Amino acid sequence: MGLNSMFDIKEDVLIVRLSGELDHHEAEALRNKWKDLIYTNSVKHVILNLEFVTFMDSSGLGVILGRYKEVLQLGGEMVVCSISPPIKRLFEMSGLFKIVRLEENEEFALESLGVAS
Repeated sequence: MGLNSMFDIKEDVLIVRLSGELDHHEAEALRNKWKDLIYTNSVKHVILNLEFVTFMDSSGLGVILGRYKEVLQLGGEMVVCSISPPIKRLFEMSGLFKIVRLEENEEFALESLGVAS
C-alpha cells in the first residue's frame, strides 16, 4: 500500500499526518522530508497524527524516535494524536508513550502546545 504523508505548519508546530504503512521501505524518505521541514522552518514542536496508519514496524518507530530527539534539542515537544488501536499497542510495548504525549486529536494537541487551531 505504501505511505502517504502530509505536512502542515501552524506557528512553530509541524503537523505530520501519515496514512498507510510505515515500514523500512518508506522510513528513509519520510525521515529525510520530515528532517528538512524541521530545519528549514522555525519548527519547535511536532504533532504526529497516526489516525490512518495501518502498519508500522521498528524502522517506523526509529524515524519517530529520531525526530523526537531533534525536537527535544530544539526545546520542543512531540505529541501523538488520533492513534489507531494496533499502533497504540506498538507504542505502548516500545515505551514511546513514556516520552511522547498522547492526545485525542489534532485540536487537543494544538491546544496543549498553546496554539489555537
